[in-house]
Amino acid sequence: MRQFPQAILCIAGAVALSACDADEGQRVDRNFQGVNAIDGTGLNDVMLTVADPNESVDYFRRALKSDPDNIEHRRGLAKSLVRAKRASEAVAAWQRVVAHEEVTNADRVELADAMIRTGDWDRAEATLNEIPPTYETFERYKLEAMVADVNQEWQKADSFYEIALGLTTKPASVMNNWGYSKLTRGEYRDAERLFSDALRQDTTLFTAKNNLMLARAAQGDYTIPAIPMSQIERAELLHTLALAAIKKGEIETGKSLLRDAIETHPQHFEAASSSLEALERG
Repeated sequence: MRQFPQAILCIAGAVALSACDADEGQRVDRNFQGVNAIDGTGLNDVMLTVADPNESVDYFRRALKSDPDNIEHRRGLAKSLVRAKRASEAVAAWQRVVAHEEVTNADRVELADAMIRTGDWDRAEATLNEIPPTYETFERYKLEAMVADVNQEWQKADSFYEIALGLTTKPASVMNNWGYSKLTRGEYRDAERLFSDALRQDTTLFTAKNNLMLARAAQGDYTIPAIPMSQIERAELLHTLALAAIKKGEIETGKSLLRDAIETHPQHFEAASSSLEALERG
């Protein structure tokens, strides 16, 4: 019986401690919410740059459930869907951004970009036309040039590519796109020049190296110029030249280039081997 009051005191103390813990937990929650309010933008940036794209999508969807009108969360979701290569979903997400009262012209450009990724060129063009001409950015003119290319409006395309080049410090990808535009028009010498210019800006851009081979092959030149490349890249470029030669009916040249590609590649080059085998079978 003497221990009973002590037990009561212990229980009371435990209850008091629990109450203190609860109060402390509430204070921590409030403080943590404050930290979120301050650092949320920083966390958003992390999710948009270094996080796995699909994890980033899940993060922004959770954020939108608690704050559906937050335009930064809407933008974050749309950008994450583009990073995750989920273009159709990205279009819908960017449309929700554009419907927001705080929409910017940059958001409309992003919507047009997402539409182009789905192949919806008409709506992309309509979206770009809604943007005032005074809004001049690299991304806007890069897309304008691509749309003009699809419409075969070559003079407009050239003008937009030139403007885009003046608005970026990293012009390699634009030069490559412009070169490909010239290639499709049959302007092979200009295309070769632009691909070479792109590689001077970025020696790692393999697409430009491959396109350069196509431009040279179209002019009957099946040699690889002095550009930085790995052994595997050299083999792949020889393969591209071979296929271009075969397409033009120069079968023996194509066979020779395929043999060079197979010999150059440090591993078994299945694509080139299969092509050569098919040719030799007649």
